[in-house]
Amino acid sequence: MRENDPVTSATRQPETPAAALPPRLIATDLDGTLLRDDKSVSERTVAALAAAEEAGIEVFFVTGRPARWMDVVSDHVHGHGLAICGNGAAVVDLHGGPGAHRFVKVRELARENALDAVRLLREAAPGTVFAVEQTYGFYQEPAYPKLHMEIPDTLAPAERLLAPDAPGAGEPVLKILAFHHELDPDAFLTVARRAVGDRATITRSSPSALLEISGPGVSKASTLELCCAERGISPEEVVAFGDMPNDVEMLTWAGTSYAMGNAHPAVVAAASGRTVANNEDGVAVVIEKILAERL
Repeated sequence: MRENDPVTSATRQPETPAAALPPRLIATDLDGTLLRDDKSVSERTVAALAAAEEAGIEVFFVTGRPARWMDVVSDHVHGHGLAICGNGAAVVDLHGGPGAHRFVKVRELARENALDAVRLLREAAPGTVFAVEQTYGFYQEPAYPKLHMEIPDTLAPAERLLAPDAPGAGEPVLKILAFHHELDPDAFLTVARRAVGDRATITRSSPSALLEISGPGVSKASTLELCCAERGISPEEVVAFGDMPNDVEMLTWAGTSYAMGNAHPAVVAAASGRTVANNEDGVAVVIEKILAERL
């Protein structure tokens, strides 16, 4: 869910925090973090992920992407095969391959909360346009820009898309997307959080003024915490990587965390360490170091 323009300059070497406990799980964002700007996974990164799994360290992809966009990494899942999608709104089993994924856990945005968010954002930031992301469908307003390289299932006002008899009304809403053509991205985020309050969780992962709105308490961090609890893994045994504001809670929660060299300033402030940029295989650099220290 991110266009990968660089935000800050890359560091040459990772700044490595001391891990409280040996890591049992690696949680990594995708766009701007694990993926290079051309959306590829480098051979070095593929090898590092496989080596981590072979060493008994689980790898979780934790992304704002919907499940249908996970083909970029579906060939690189090992072991459990699970990924956290939609900023924590869904846990998906990728073992079936592209188009054959299975939703293991869904943390939906109630339609009444989504409608409240739409109403309050229209009042607080006139000119905001919306799209609706569901488990299997994508719907948008006619004025919502073509940001996602896909054809929406339905074009209609957000109020209609979220109505009880709307197309796809039987599917859970994972998140709504709000876009503004003129506002500064961080300013838009501040305005939206103030306006919507605790009715929803609002974050962003794009350098444009595009907000991602999930259910109350739903975030990458809270869903990762649930997955770790099921495995008896503590925060101190988690190493996390990210680059944008939607990663902040996850990086704060994890015992050891890294901001990419291209990370947003809020991410740099939240993480306990830094690595090099996504185009320099910053995730692989840290994994290689972790594995070398285990020998």
